[in-house]
Parts: sequence; structure tokens; C-alpha cells
Amino acid sequence: MIITGDDPDYIAFVKARLRDQFLMTDLGPLRYFLGIEVSSTSDGFSISQEKYIQDLLARAALMDERTLETPMELNVKLRPTDGDPLPDPTRYRHHVGSLVYLAVTRPDISYLVHILSQFVSAPTTVHYSHLLRVLRYLRGTITRRLFFPRSSSLQLQCYLDATWANDPTDHRSLSAYCVFLGGSLVAWKTKKQVAVSRSSVEAELRAMALVTAEVTWLRWLLADFGVSVTTPTPLLSDSTSAISITRDPVKHEVTKHIGVDAFYTRA
Repeated sequence: MIITGDDPDYIAFVKARLRDQFLMTDLGPLRYFLGIEVSSTSDGFSISQEKYIQDLLARAALMDERTLETPMELNVKLRPTDGDPLPDPTRYRHHVGSLVYLAVTRPDISYLVHILSQFVSAPTTVHYSHLLRVLRYLRGTITRRLFFPRSSSLQLQCYLDATWANDPTDHRSLSAYCVFLGGSLVAWKTKKQVAVSRSSVEAELRAMALVTAEVTWLRWLLADFGVSVTTPTPLLSDSTSAISITRDPVKHEVTKHIGVDAFYTRA
């Protein structure tokens, strides 16, 4: 159990009441919880999963000590039919499941985890080779961590992007975003869109609607914490056409089928 707050006296009171009711041990300041390591300095605190990665690499039993600078080659598109089926997919599923949890503190593998997770039902030798590449990348970047500065502002800012018809099987697009609270990265996601987009603009608008929903929830969450967020949250996108549509309330013939996403983002 993690007890947190800005009132040390009340935290001590809660601990005392819990000890009266339950047999428990106070482990002191948070340092390690469910595979996540927490370190604190005067400038802020950071979280990582270095030991978790070490355990994952030990279970993988890689036959070499190579490291890689990137988790995946550029412009690689994996298909269910690539390679030969693995005789025993258990190891693949186990490692991918571990990577899903590792992505809690490693946004740099979020895209790869999304891709590899699509093949857990019937992985092949090609899929497994790409999984091993991710593990070698993690070996070379094992000390990376997320840092949350104490002096960070409490204003939200979002970056988003989308790939159009990126999936070679069903031609659906991918939405990806990251949300910063001041200088702290607090949310990120890579998700396949639910429908096929007719254009790159439509894919970008769907990504905007996805991150808008996330920002709405984060603003409510900050309000519950007593943080007043009165200024608009900027969504930073590189699609000038999608930005233009969200600014224009007129529903043109060519955009009426995506009017809901555009209106939701604009509102």
C-alpha cells in the first residue's frame, strides 16, 4: 500500500489507525513497488524498472551480449503470415506480457508493444526475432527512467500523431499521443483506430479526438486534487488540414462523416 499526500501529520495519523486495525509494517519512503523503482532528489523524483528489465533478460536467456540503439528497424510492417509458426508460443506470450507492464515506465517501447501484442495468438519466427530485438534494445537502455521535476508547472500540453492505413492486414491507422504536465510526462498511448480512415486528415482527427478524451479526464482528475486548470490545453499536431477542420465549424461534404470527431476536439 502506498500512502501519499502533502500533510505529514495526517499521513502519520492514517498509518496509526491502520496499525490499530491490521498487522502491517511501515517500510518508510517509497523506493520499490511492484517492480517499479522510485528515487528522489532535491530536484524531483524518477521512476524506472531496471531490476524488472534485468529479470526479463535473465528469463529470455539471450545467447549473446549485443545491444541495439533502436527497438525496431525503420518502416517495418509485420504480418500474421510472416515466418513459420512457433512450435511453442508460450515464451513469446510471456515476454510480450512482461513488455506490456514495462511500458508503464518506458514510453519509448509503447509502439513496439502495441505491434507485437497483435500476434500473441499465433506468433511466428519473424515476430519472435523482432521481440528479441526489443530485448537487446532494452539491454542497452536499461538505465533510462522517467523524471518528474519538483519545479514543474501544472499546465497540460499534448503532442499527437497518426499513421494513415499503416496496418498491412486491415489498413487501419494508428493513433499516438503523449501528455505533459509542465515538464513531466504523465500519459501516453499507441492505439489502433476502430475504423479505416479514408484520408490522413481523417486519421489525424481521430487521434485528436482520442487525446481530447484523455485530456478531459486528466483535467477532471487535477480538479479532484485541488489543482485549478483554467487555461485551454494545447494539442500540438503536424497536420495543418486537421487543424483547419477543427477550427472551421462548417461541415463540408467531404468531411461530414468525421464531423463528430472534429466537433468534439473543437469543443
